[in-house]
Amino acid sequence: MHTLAVAMPFFGHFLLWSLLSVGGAIGLLPDMHRYLVVTQHWITDAQFTSALALGQASPGPNMILFAALLGWQILGLPGALLASIGLILPSSLITLAYFRYSRLHSERHWVRAMHDGMAPITVGLLLSSGWLLARQEATNWQRVVLILLSVVLVVRTRLNPLWILLAGAVLGMIGLI
Repeated sequence: MHTLAVAMPFFGHFLLWSLLSVGGAIGLLPDMHRYLVVTQHWITDAQFTSALALGQASPGPNMILFAALLGWQILGLPGALLASIGLILPSSLITLAYFRYSRLHSERHWVRAMHDGMAPITVGLLLSSGWLLARQEATNWQRVVLILLSVVLVVRTRLNPLWILLAGAVLGMIGLI
């Protein structure tokens, strides 16, 4: 698997995902999963979920660590570097250029339209990521109830989501889920 034939499309997809990371790279999970697990079979569902869990549990830039873990599993150290650079570089350069331009030209119609148009795109990408993660974890009725309860609490209350995560961790540690 350590061939240029794998490295080039692998790196290319991370470059493209970087361009889609509107509102954060977490919205990329469904397409990353589709390509890396379902289409290419480079890693398993369990490897994908484990890399996500490790990336999210660690301090710092979680999605970069997640990408690096995916790259490491697929191509070793070169894969970790390709995934990290691919996920960071394009979006960072475009963001810098856009914010510099929009600061100087904030009165332009298309700048306001860009700001307004990003919100629904971000919400859609986040919802698809939530669906992917919930679908993988909904293995019994207790987990389905817990997922639905978590969604209701986040949507209907002002409860900090960290409390919901803590409650899920405690339930998992005592073996209830």
